[in-house]
Amino acid sequence: MHEKKLYSFRNRCFLLILSVLLLKTTYSQFNYGGFEAGVIIAPSNFLGDLGGNAGKGTSFLKDNNLSMTRLFAGAHISYLPADWYGIRLAINYGNIAGDDGIIKGKGGLEEARKIRNLNFKSAIAEAYLVGELYPTVFLEADPSDRFHKFRPYGIAGIGVFHFNPKGKDPQTGDWVNLKPLHTEGQGFPELPGRKNYSLTQLNIPLGIGIKYFLSERVSVGFDILTRKTFTDYIDDVSTDYVDNSLFYKNLPLSTAIVANRMYDKSAGSANRNAGEKRGTSGHNDSYYAAGIKLSIRFGDINPLLSSSRCPIFKK
Repeated sequence: MHEKKLYSFRNRCFLLILSVLLLKTTYSQFNYGGFEAGVIIAPSNFLGDLGGNAGKGTSFLKDNNLSMTRLFAGAHISYLPADWYGIRLAINYGNIAGDDGIIKGKGGLEEARKIRNLNFKSAIAEAYLVGELYPTVFLEADPSDRFHKFRPYGIAGIGVFHFNPKGKDPQTGDWVNLKPLHTEGQGFPELPGRKNYSLTQLNIPLGIGIKYFLSERVSVGFDILTRKTFTDYIDDVSTDYVDNSLFYKNLPLSTAIVANRMYDKSAGSANRNAGEKRGTSGHNDSYYAAGIKLSIRFGDINPLLSSSRCPIFKK
């Protein structure tokens, strides 16, 4: 009995040692990376119900409005177990905006959005955790030599962001918070299907980029990162117009008066009828940023692995 247990214990030890050696060999082959830290500055844009271009509104780049470009800035720290992949934690702060008034009418479906005449802006604070994959490392003869190398990469992960849409009051010119106005009757008992939306939401960052090493430790990168979200209310527009009498039934009088001005700013028309289309609920909102990232890599953090690497002599 004791011999059987001893035999089992030896087998486990052997497998453990073998696994460690295999991992050690693999990491040595593709260069243990360590940590990176840096900053990013990125022009940003919004894709949702407001704004857009000719034809039917979409959630794709066709409806990107360059005049609505705003800016994101942030910092990141990355853990790189190996040069072919890493894990990035980032925090960013920036702004996005959308405006029907900038649409250039061409007599098509975009005219309805132009007449709707709604606008918004919102600050965005976000944090995300993403994985980075560098596939071309496997094609490099010496992954440990990063100097003057280009490395494309893919990005995917999960994040959280906070937003707060504001609209421009057509009477005062002030920017007012839209969520407390319940512009589409969110949370009203007469409309049980329209729930209040949360200003803090999850998103899924997806993107691509390329990194260039100025030295063995300093790199500059460019990546485009879109955020798929699970809300259609970043711009406070999603479904249909409501009966404006509901504002006066459910809100304080002063708030109801402002809500009545803000929910319908259609150019040259009276208040819309309840049930008329205000937004397109079939597509959730998204936003993206395309930025420059400066990073500094810290040395190998695992002395056991780094000590096994042979020195590299340059001629």
